[in-house]
Amino acid sequence: MTTNPARPASFWPLALFFGLFVLFLYGPMLVIFVLSFQGPEGGLSFPLRGVSLHWFRKLAEGLGVVDIGAALGRSLGLGAAVMLCTVALSVPAGLAFRKRLAGGDALFFIVVASLIMPSIIVSLGIGLEFRLIDSAIKSALQWLGMDGTLQDYGSSLGLFTSALGAHLTWTLPFGLLIMFAVFNRFDPAYEEAARDLGATPWQSAAHVVLPLIAPSVVGIAMFGFTLSWDEIARTSQAIGDVNTLPLELQGLTSTVTTPSIYALGTLITGVSFAVLGITLALAWALERRKNRVKTAP
Repeated sequence: MTTNPARPASFWPLALFFGLFVLFLYGPMLVIFVLSFQGPEGGLSFPLRGVSLHWFRKLAEGLGVVDIGAALGRSLGLGAAVMLCTVALSVPAGLAFRKRLAGGDALFFIVVASLIMPSIIVSLGIGLEFRLIDSAIKSALQWLGMDGTLQDYGSSLGLFTSALGAHLTWTLPFGLLIMFAVFNRFDPAYEEAARDLGATPWQSAAHVVLPLIAPSVVGIAMFGFTLSWDEIARTSQAIGDVNTLPLELQGLTSTVTTPSIYALGTLITGVSFAVLGITLALAWALERRKNRVKTAP
C-alpha cells in the first residue's frame, strides 16, 4: 500500500501565488467577456444591468463610420496570407539549416534580429521601403511613356504588400525557431531507412520527414495566424489607408463609450480561441496518425 507524500510547507504559498498570477493574466479578458453581454442599459463597468446580446447586434450594425465586417475580412485575409507564407518559408528554411551552410550563422542572426528591434521602427522602415519602390515604379512607367498605366496605377503600400512584409518580419523568426526545436529532436534513422529502401531525397522528404513533422507545421501555422491577427505596431505604418480589426479596435477605444467595444474585444478573442482549438484538434489528429504509422508492422 502506497501513501501520498506530504506536501512541503512551501506548496500552499506557491499555489496561492500561481493562482493570483493566473487571475492577473486572464482576469481582464474575463471581465471584458462578461461586460460584453450586458443589457441595453449597461455601461462600461460593473454592476451588470441585465444579460443580452444587445451590444453584439449593435456591433454588427457598425460603430459610427467603422465597417467592422470589412475590417474583420481584412484581418482574416491578412492572417491567412501570413500563415501560408510563414509555413512555406519556415519549413524549407528549417530543412536547409539541418546542414552546415556557408554564412548560415550570419543568416540566422539576420532573421531573428527583427525580434529585438522596436516594432514601430520596423513598421516605419517597411512603409518607407515600399514608398520608395512605389516611386521607382512610377518613374519607370513615366520613362517608358506608359501614361495610361500610370493613371490607373495605385500605391503599393497596402494589405498584401507592405503589411504582409511587416507581419512576416514578426512571424518568420518564430517559425524558424520552432523548426530548429523540431529537428533537434528528429531521429534521422527514419530518413536513412527510406534511403536504404531506394527513396530519393525528395521522396524521403515528402513521405517520411513531412508526415512526421506535420503536427509542428500546424503549430507554425497557428503562430503565423495568431501573431498576425492581433498585431498593431508593425501594421500601423505599413498598411496604407485601410485598417485591420485590431487597429480599428485601438482607434475606437477613445471614441466608443458603450459595451460595444467589449463585444468587439470578445469577438477578436473568440476568433483567436477558435483558431487555437482547430489547431490543437488538427495537431492531435496528425500526432495519432504519426504514432499509428510508427507502430505499423
